Amino acid sequence: MSFAWTVALRFLREGRYQTLLIISGVSLGVAVVVFITAIITSLQASLISDTLGSQAHIVVRPPDERARPLREGGEAQRLLRLQSRPQRLRSIDQWQALLPLIAREVGVMAAAASISGPALAIRGEADRSVAIVGIEPDSYVGVVDLRAKLQAGELRLGTEEAVIGIDLAEELGLRTGDRLRLETAGGRGQSFRIAGLVDLGMRDLNLRYVYIALRSAQTLLDVPGGVSTIDLRVADVFQAREIGQRIEAQTGLIADSWMETSRDLLNALRSQSIATGMIRVFVAISVAFGIASVLVISVVQRAKEIGILRATGASRRSVMAIFLFQGALLGLAGSVVGSLLAALFVYGFTRATGNFPFQVGLAPGMFAGAALIASVTGVVAAVFPALRAARLDPVEAIRG
Repeated sequence: MSFAWTVALRFLREGRYQTLLIISGVSLGVAVVVFITAIITSLQASLISDTLGSQAHIVVRPPDERARPLREGGEAQRLLRLQSRPQRLRSIDQWQALLPLIAREVGVMAAAASISGPALAIRGEADRSVAIVGIEPDSYVGVVDLRAKLQAGELRLGTEEAVIGIDLAEELGLRTGDRLRLETAGGRGQSFRIAGLVDLGMRDLNLRYVYIALRSAQTLLDVPGGVSTIDLRVADVFQAREIGQRIEAQTGLIADSWMETSRDLLNALRSQSIATGMIRVFVAISVAFGIASVLVISVVQRAKEIGILRATGASRRSVMAIFLFQGALLGLAGSVVGSLLAALFVYGFTRATGNFPFQVGLAPGMFAGAALIASVTGVVAAVFPALRAARLDPVEAIRG
């Protein structure tokens, strides 16, 4: 193999203009792949952070109440008539025992019990329809980091303290320290002091959510000692559906993952991934054709040299190895230069778009992946020229 390696390097040096040309083409292709991958990966991370950072990845809740079928008529004919029952706020049975069990499920990073229900937020003559969310802050921040989203005040939920969204505060003219009254459909009501304001990243959420202590929410919603959901955060958001299915099988509860409740986001992420994959494929095909064409020309130009090598004892395998090594070297050299170009592209893009909505980052895996793809593409592209070179008849090649 050292013989084949030496000859491959010599052929590349002697055809330096062709070598530089193909390395430039491979470099540009690799730079495009790495740059676009960095853009789309950063965009996906930003979308996931902005959308899922304010909600649980999986929400575990009691199963829906089902109406029993009503049979009418005589024995000769029976008709089924089924009408869906309205769903009432219910607590998860034995949630204290289920919470640690669910938290230990593989892939679950944090679990927190909560209770939520509709209410009316009243300040003076103004009122808004809101959703009460009763939580225990110390455990809930593992699922949704409300502390990182604080815009004013602090995340403190005493018996008469609440944290609300910045848009709801603006609508009702509230600041930290002001008081807000919450009333539920059951006729219960309580006044709360605003301890903090949060920005959940979405106006609808900022207008709707009112966080209060778990015990206070249980009292207002008339579910003493109960919780309506167990909220989960998982390590890999794209495994949320699978983890939810395992929890459903173990507990008999309903586990709604973000992949069911945010299908538009999931479809957008999948479309971006498909687009990136297609770009990689087309760039790889272009690189392969470029390398193959250069090596085919090299076989034609060096037919006599290949014939002499064969006549002096070089095996067909050695001749094939010479061109395969050239393909691998062209791909590897192009990937190194292309990675440097991609880093420059990202740096220039970041400088040119200082107010871009997300930060573009480069991970080492992107460079390693590009180098692997380019090298493998180079070897694959060299297979046909290598076979053609190995099949040359030494006598005819030298005479030609």
